[in-house]
Amino acid sequence: MLVSSNVTMQFGSKPLFENISVKFGGGNRYGLIGANGSGKSTFMKILGGDLEPTLGNVSLDPNERIGKLRQDQFAFEEFSVLDTVIMGHGELWEVKQERDRIYSLAEMSEEDGYKVADLEVLYGEMDGYSAEARAGELLLGVGIPVEQHYGPMSEVAPGWKLRVLLAQALFSNPDILLLDEPTNNLDIDTIRWLEQTLNDRDSTMIIISHDRHFLNMVCTHMADLDYGELRVYPGNYDEYMTAATQARERLLADNAKKKAQIADLQSFVSRFSANASKSRQATSRARQIDKIKLDEVKASSRQNPFIRFEQDKKLFRNALEVEALAKGFDNGPLFKNVNLLLEVGEKL
Repeated sequence: MLVSSNVTMQFGSKPLFENISVKFGGGNRYGLIGANGSGKSTFMKILGGDLEPTLGNVSLDPNERIGKLRQDQFAFEEFSVLDTVIMGHGELWEVKQERDRIYSLAEMSEEDGYKVADLEVLYGEMDGYSAEARAGELLLGVGIPVEQHYGPMSEVAPGWKLRVLLAQALFSNPDILLLDEPTNNLDIDTIRWLEQTLNDRDSTMIIISHDRHFLNMVCTHMADLDYGELRVYPGNYDEYMTAATQARERLLADNAKKKAQIADLQSFVSRFSANASKSRQATSRARQIDKIKLDEVKASSRQNPFIRFEQDKKLFRNALEVEALAKGFDNGPLFKNVNLLLEVGEKL
């Protein structure tokens, strides 16, 4: 389980988000969503240990491994494509490197022999003997042809390097998987393959994506970063949209009822506070007003763009009016006596 406790991130005088406490686990697949600039990638870096928060902390179960989609596609230029994928499992890669080093020695000491024997046991327990085959299957899944598997990363096109890094993130099959925009640079067939691959796994996942269809197909929960806070909703993206909209509408409706109640009570107090026979009732109503608390409705970080067309003249009800229209050529009339009235909002 990955736990965020009171995490706050601040740049300058205003926090990007604050006091985020949430638990990610249970094999759930969370879509981390929010407006551009709301802090999704920043929060993901904090979860992955790549960035320290201003306040708070993130903890991972000591018996669990975390994997993440790296964005530094030029960091593995001197390695082969297959080795780059296998490096996704850090412990396996370290064992493989030390094992290969000992076997490459011109002369192996007795101590080296004991050590490599222990390494062989670890290598087998980590399914190291099938590592290249498993890495190759993932590379084929993300569209990297076989002839490139043993070649250097330096010969892979930049956009395709990201596919290799996606295979790297998937390779270790970690307990917690962090994926920031995994569908970037993928064609539709590869995206469908990725959807199936993720759905077949038991890992807890946190995914950032602008692909709503992908989120609908993969995610079991949505984590919405908005208003400087994080709210988790069960369900995919479409289900989240329904639930979030209904929750906000209920909040606004409750506030509207409270405001109406306050107005009624205030009206009574204003009318009868000076009336000796009803002053006690007016005082009671004033106390009721003090007890009514409006729920805070924070401004969303989402912005809905629109285009405003300014027009000097008022648009009349009739958008188009045609009377006795005719058209023809030398060989005869094409049409004649056409009459048409099209009102605003109608579609022809």
